[in-house]
Amino acid sequence: MRHQLLLFAIGCAMAAQAQKAPVFEKSAKEEIAENHFLAGSNYLDYDRQLSDKPLTPTPKGYEPYYMSHYGRHGSRWLISDGNYSRPIATLKMAKEQGKLTPVGEKTLETLEAIYATSTLRLGDLTTVGERQHHGIGKRMTQNFPEIFKKKGVMIDARSTVVNRCILSMIAECEELAAANPTARIHNDVSESLQYYLNQQWDGIVKKLGKSTGDKEDMEYSLRWTHPERLMRILFNDQDFVYNNISAGALMRQLFHVACNMQSHDTDLELFSLFTEEEIYDQWRQKNIGWYLDYGASPVSGGIMPFSQLNLLKNIIETADTVTQTQATLRFGHEVCVMPLACLLELDNCGMAVENLDELDKYWRNYRIFPMGCNIQLIFYKPLPTKPKGKGKGLPKPGPVLVKALLNEREAYLPINTNQWPYYNWEELRDYYLNKIAEFEKARD
Repeated sequence: MRHQLLLFAIGCAMAAQAQKAPVFEKSAKEEIAENHFLAGSNYLDYDRQLSDKPLTPTPKGYEPYYMSHYGRHGSRWLISDGNYSRPIATLKMAKEQGKLTPVGEKTLETLEAIYATSTLRLGDLTTVGERQHHGIGKRMTQNFPEIFKKKGVMIDARSTVVNRCILSMIAECEELAAANPTARIHNDVSESLQYYLNQQWDGIVKKLGKSTGDKEDMEYSLRWTHPERLMRILFNDQDFVYNNISAGALMRQLFHVACNMQSHDTDLELFSLFTEEEIYDQWRQKNIGWYLDYGASPVSGGIMPFSQLNLLKNIIETADTVTQTQATLRFGHEVCVMPLACLLELDNCGMAVENLDELDKYWRNYRIFPMGCNIQLIFYKPLPTKPKGKGKGLPKPGPVLVKALLNEREAYLPINTNQWPYYNWEELRDYYLNKIAEFEKARD
């Protein structure tokens, strides 16, 4: 019981801290109605969520000197052949029996057209994904010239062994090199880095005897999938649908492909198949699923963000020991960015929400992990100071400060500060180390 209570307390502590973050100005339903692409969850095109809000100026008497980063690869083709072939097979079978409406025929044509582009490309980075990372890299140099335009700047860039991550790293580094030809960039890709760049977590969850929320995920998936209207516009015989089609599964499959259309430079689209309410409900299912898998959900005792324990340790250890390197860039996957954002308690990410019906009032996946999502921690040191006066010596330097950017937006962190978005690094470091120690004590 003590073991369980301590883990749950960790999740609740995260919730209390995260509530310092600002509340959402609009409901998720309103945001998605204005921008259907948001319903894509982890398929959201990074560039469709960019903010034009300027960053807060550097505090007086300080300068940025180091960036610690973790970023997801950019937009890609869907990973599994079945993501495309299963709905195609269903519609083809219906077509052969004369059961498709004109809308059904057009939907099949659209699916086949996008499927044809995926040959030997499953999971690959698209041109949209490459463009996203060129933009991110370029803005890094513009936002923090003191770091990236410094003569001879040393940049350590590391990626998981997956091609789309490697190519995303290359795209960003190309921009950094273009902005500063004197930059010395070290790229590394190795299985030896996987333990913190893409840590596997399932075994630990099972060892702790925790639920990953599969039961709840299925419950909400069934509750919010209403395929009847869609079946009527795709098929001309509803008795045929009843006897031959898994309607709910087909609806979710079509929505899956529809969401990832934004990963391509194409006019093809499938969102028009769905009503506003259906788009919102399909997204709500995904929002709950991702929260259960990677958020601080009470269902799992708040442990899921700790999947990124090794990554957070690496971030802290690297910041503690860095001497010559001005930037540490890490490239991986959304299944790392999302729980890391929750573990760091950026904005509302670390909230523990009991009532999943109300989850989207407090926690929205598209704000955390679009394609190309990234977390940037920017460190600031005091500028050299002048003596106070003759014989009085130098004044005591101020503390190292840090600010966090989530997808290039300034984020709240889980300790107090009187100069947001800047926080005392030593205090923040101690907070995270204590959090790690509590979890490891409970786990062991």
